[in-house]
Amino acid sequence: MEGNGSLSGAMLEAGFTQGELAEAVNDRLRASNHEGTVSDRTVRNWLTGKTRWPHPRQRAALEAVFGCTAEELGFSPPMARRSTTEPEPPVRRRNFLTATTGTAIAVVARVQDSRPTSVGTSDVIRLRSGLDALMALDASRGGHEGLERAALAGADEALDKVKLAASQRIRQRLFSVAANYTATAAWAAIDGRGLDRAQARLDRALYLAGMAKDPVVEMRVWNSYAMLARQRDQYTEAVDAGYAAQATTIARRDRFYGSLAHARTALAHANVGDRQAAIRSLGYAQEAMEKAPQDEPRPSWVSFYGVAELTAITAIVRDRIGDAPESEAASHQALAAIPKHFRRNRALATTQLALAQVHQREVEQACATAASVFELMSGNPIPGRLRSLLGDFYRDLITLAPDAAVAQEWGDRYRSEWSRA
Repeated sequence: MEGNGSLSGAMLEAGFTQGELAEAVNDRLRASNHEGTVSDRTVRNWLTGKTRWPHPRQRAALEAVFGCTAEELGFSPPMARRSTTEPEPPVRRRNFLTATTGTAIAVVARVQDSRPTSVGTSDVIRLRSGLDALMALDASRGGHEGLERAALAGADEALDKVKLAASQRIRQRLFSVAANYTATAAWAAIDGRGLDRAQARLDRALYLAGMAKDPVVEMRVWNSYAMLARQRDQYTEAVDAGYAAQATTIARRDRFYGSLAHARTALAHANVGDRQAAIRSLGYAQEAMEKAPQDEPRPSWVSFYGVAELTAITAIVRDRIGDAPESEAASHQALAAIPKHFRRNRALATTQLALAQVHQREVEQACATAASVFELMSGNPIPGRLRSLLGDFYRDLITLAPDAAVAQEWGDRYRSEWSRA
């Protein structure tokens, strides 16, 4: 018997377990004044292909949950009932933002069709899809105020629905969505160097994560706390935040998140100047990454992390503890592996490569490398965190080679790009 791969893929994209899909379909059925009769076994029959064409009410509820036709979900009607018309185009998720020439205008979509008076799993899915859209924009352009505003609007939308939640479980999931939106707003502020705003957003996100009882969001917030402390030169606090990230349930249970927590702690140790602790934490991060399952579904905010990003972090750690040649090698490895659509991350890794080169007195090569960052981010303003790192490069450049003509030329280019950005 052939399984239903389309439904399985749609469930993976939406983050559904069999039980959660059953709950979402039952929410739709009850909203239409029908009894919620879908169980785990029902969903299993759909997935295995034992049920090839669900009951009409269940089919309609499934289509409402996923926003596409039953045929597009991999179901096949009996031959006598097959339609000769083309199915309507799928609507996998609602677009939460529109980007135009350097300005992102984000609108949290409110569904205009008939809606149940109570809020259920399908509503949570719609809100979560907006997070994916915002993280895609961040991967390309970096954090900025438009992204921050959109994320805060998403958090407000989720919290507005809490009082209408059909169950306590839905309430917690809405708190989780609100926490993720708020953490996204905090991240946009960190990347844009709005550090005071970032602190307030993170404090709020941690509270909401507690209300949600969601260790993944808690881990996300502590990861961002560590980054914020680094931006504020509060290096001891960054170490403490790294340890807090390691202590979360998800970091102890899932080696992937554990790897990220150890990598963040390694950066903090390097900034403090504790070489041995930094190398030890890097080793823990690499060991955990090697043992982490790579095919687990995970939220979009953590899609940046993997072997490539860990290699980029290794380059930063090595440079800060005085191992510039090792940092240069790691930077090249990272750039060979970081996906092209992570433009901001590639720009950061490129700047780190330039830093490693200038610390080895490879001045001309370093200037050429650093200049390529402007081409990478062409068409978009340079995020504050990247601008700050480029400032670090320029400071070290004029300290180590103040009289070099190429350094003076790069300085002129830097000031020009700075004023444009």
